[in-house]
Amino acid sequence: MLLRFLALLSLYNLMFASSSFVQPLCHDDESFALLQFKESFIINRSASYVTSAYPKVSSWKLESDDCCSWDGVGCDKDTGHVISLNLSSSCLYGSINSSSSLFRLVNLQRLILHDNHFNLSRIPVGIRQLSNLTYLDLRDSGFAGQIPAEILHLSKLVYLDLELNLLKLQNPGLQSLVEKFPNMEELYLTQVDISSTVPNNMANLTSLTALYLRECGLHGEFPAGIFQLPNLEDLSVRYNADLTGYVPEFNRSSPLKSLMLAGTSFYGELPNSIGDLKLLNSIDVSDCNFSGPVPPSLSNLTELINLDLSYNNFNRGILDWIGKQTKLNLLGLGNQKLNSSIPFFIRNLTQLTHLDLGSCNLTGHIPSWLANLTQLADLRLGRNGLHGSIPSWISRLMNLDTLYLDYNQFGGIVEFDFFLKLQSLSVLQLSSNQISLLTKPSKNITFPKFRILGLDSCDLDEFPDFLKSQDELEFLTLSKNKISSLTGFHQQLVILPWTNLRYLDLSNNKLQGSLPTPPPSILSYSVSNNRLTGEIPQMICNLGSLVALDLSYNNLSGMLPDCLGNLSFSISILNLRRNNFHGNIPQICKKGSKLKMIDFSQNQLQGQIPRSLVNCTMLETLVLGNNQLNDSFPSWLGVLPELGVLILRYNQLQGAMGKPESNFVFPNLHIVDISYNSITGKLPFEYFRIWKAMQIIGKNGPMYMQANMNFDQPGHIWKSQYSYSMTFTNRGIEIAYEKIPYTFIAMDLSSNKFEGEIPELMGNLKGIQVLNLSNNLLTGSIPSSLEKLIALEALDLSQNKLSGEIPPQLTQLTFLAFFNVSNNHLIGPIPHGFQFDTFEDKSFNGNPGLCGSPLPKKCGNFEDSLHPPLNQDSKLLSKFGWKVVVIGYGCGFIIGVIIGQIVIARKYKWFIYLHYAVQHQIGR
Repeated sequence: MLLRFLALLSLYNLMFASSSFVQPLCHDDESFALLQFKESFIINRSASYVTSAYPKVSSWKLESDDCCSWDGVGCDKDTGHVISLNLSSSCLYGSINSSSSLFRLVNLQRLILHDNHFNLSRIPVGIRQLSNLTYLDLRDSGFAGQIPAEILHLSKLVYLDLELNLLKLQNPGLQSLVEKFPNMEELYLTQVDISSTVPNNMANLTSLTALYLRECGLHGEFPAGIFQLPNLEDLSVRYNADLTGYVPEFNRSSPLKSLMLAGTSFYGELPNSIGDLKLLNSIDVSDCNFSGPVPPSLSNLTELINLDLSYNNFNRGILDWIGKQTKLNLLGLGNQKLNSSIPFFIRNLTQLTHLDLGSCNLTGHIPSWLANLTQLADLRLGRNGLHGSIPSWISRLMNLDTLYLDYNQFGGIVEFDFFLKLQSLSVLQLSSNQISLLTKPSKNITFPKFRILGLDSCDLDEFPDFLKSQDELEFLTLSKNKISSLTGFHQQLVILPWTNLRYLDLSNNKLQGSLPTPPPSILSYSVSNNRLTGEIPQMICNLGSLVALDLSYNNLSGMLPDCLGNLSFSISILNLRRNNFHGNIPQICKKGSKLKMIDFSQNQLQGQIPRSLVNCTMLETLVLGNNQLNDSFPSWLGVLPELGVLILRYNQLQGAMGKPESNFVFPNLHIVDISYNSITGKLPFEYFRIWKAMQIIGKNGPMYMQANMNFDQPGHIWKSQYSYSMTFTNRGIEIAYEKIPYTFIAMDLSSNKFEGEIPELMGNLKGIQVLNLSNNLLTGSIPSSLEKLIALEALDLSQNKLSGEIPPQLTQLTFLAFFNVSNNHLIGPIPHGFQFDTFEDKSFNGNPGLCGSPLPKKCGNFEDSLHPPLNQDSKLLSKFGWKVVVIGYGCGFIIGVIIGQIVIARKYKWFIYLHYAVQHQIGR
């Protein structure tokens, strides 16, 4: 009996133990909540980008007994509560509001919704109800707006991914997020608009293993302590142009695997201790400000797969060690001044898929051993001095997707058939060589689908016929050819057919007929220096993404469309110079305008300067010269904080300039030209007192005034610099400045009706280099305060009624290369010394009372007394002397005046390079 009881007890225990391993069914309320969540969306295949995407919720059925078995749903094995929901790439389209049934799943620990489209809705505040979340992934899911403060209530979060949405993290900001999540392990915020500094306490997140802050608008100094976090494996702060900082010494025990700093303003030297990071496999420090030697310790990194050192200021050094990094897939050495042929050590890197040797001062031919790098998908040899013919073996690199051969010295006839064997080729740059490209292919040839195609200066005399079928084009340049019409299409075009086109340059051709209209996708469009006629079509105003429009140097006519103001929210560059437009200038600036440069010069425009320009708060250059504008001096433009260049020459301006309304008007104005108008009254000494930008000598900045535009598209970033231009009289000669030096400071008030004396306050403008007050009605003496203009290179006071002697203090202006006081009423001896001994008699003619060399009239014994001592500033500058100045400016505009050769032909002013971001190879 006892044995039977024990046997039954054992059987009962066995049955109980077995039943305890059966996972309980999910709860009915949670099952119902999931079904409600499903019904709140439309299933749309285009809502997900991943090719393997499918609607996981399609398997969710009311009649199903257990929601824990549904696709994407995970439950706690003990309680049956839903604790995980993974609906990534599930083709969901719609929005989530705060009353969504999703927020009834209060036991959720993991929520993954990436790669869906939630219709640019905000992240709902109801998210705070999911207080058990440790893992939240909303990557690339179509959310927009400010990230709600309620997300900070998810105190258990250790993983947060909000990348690739249209989100802002500003109130609350990054500081608050760091404070609320001290145990964060992985943080992904790529393309979230943060627009702040990186808080110092981020260096206290000791559990952090991954930090991605790419393209977040970060600025200020990056905390160096973040590099030394003990568990950090992946760091990316790429493409935050205003983010500065340095890379400190690394701990030998650091587990860092990837270091991505590209496109920032990091500076200094890379520490040699970077070679101690044995796990480091990816380094991208391209487009930064690093200097010094490339650390030789990098040769210790045996796991290195990606190495991009391009576009920095590293010293030229020995790089042969790179040839031993045989695992490398990507090597970027762009802008390393190698000054040699293509380095031989590269032949060992047979696993290379991406090689960038652009702008390396390479010479010679392309070596045949490059053909052995058969894995190459991206080869960049542009902007060097390579010559000879383009080798035929390139067509055997069958994996090639991207090929840059532009801006070299390759020559000969090149048949486009040559590239057609490369069926994967989507990026081809052949611009600016010495080749003649034949684009008529053999019959029955299938063309690759190009996204980026550069064919500038390829001796094309007709539009390439194959382009009509290139429906994936995003970037097309055909400038500096001989193309007269856009042939090859079946019918007269209203809008160019490339629906994905972002950048189009047809400048410097012989195009005739009406203006071609690019598709709505266009960002940058240049058709300058052609022979186009007719009016600007109204359809141009529908290009809502347009950033730059250059129609200059054509024969376009008619009135400017009133709808141009529709573009002001996107466009930065608007250049309509030298056409035949007439009528009034429309109100082109609305509040929120992004315009930086406007050039309507050399037309026949009439009426007033539009008052809507006060809305262009980002405007840097305004060129309205050589028109028929009838107005007064636009003192109201003084409210524009960035306006640096104001050209109003050759119009019908009249009246007095008046007084400034405050002491803060025109704070950045450093070039002003109102010559050849009818402005009256006294010289505006009140302005001279407050024009601060003209009082600075040697300000820091880029070489030329330009607009920098970055166009970020999937897989690559286009960087474009558009140089501002103007026509300005310097040393009595009208010069076409195709690039305006950033440090150029000049004022031309000539050929007006100014009267009275030259104010002593003119001496405050000590940074000015060119001053022209000629052909006015000025009286009185030349003020000795002009000796303070120690940077002055050209001074024209001719054609006035000035009297008295020439101040001998002006001989202290040791940079003065042009001086003209002719046709006044000056008397006395001409001063001698320094530059005054170089001026010819024509500088002084028309003053009967002047005497002394170089005039034939003698002065007696007064000449020797006119050698005044130098003041301190002039002593410093005089050490250089004029001969040094000529040499120093030998490549600039001054030597152009000296040799009397004024280049007025239009030059190619677009500078473009594309930086290919290899998403799948080098990370986020």
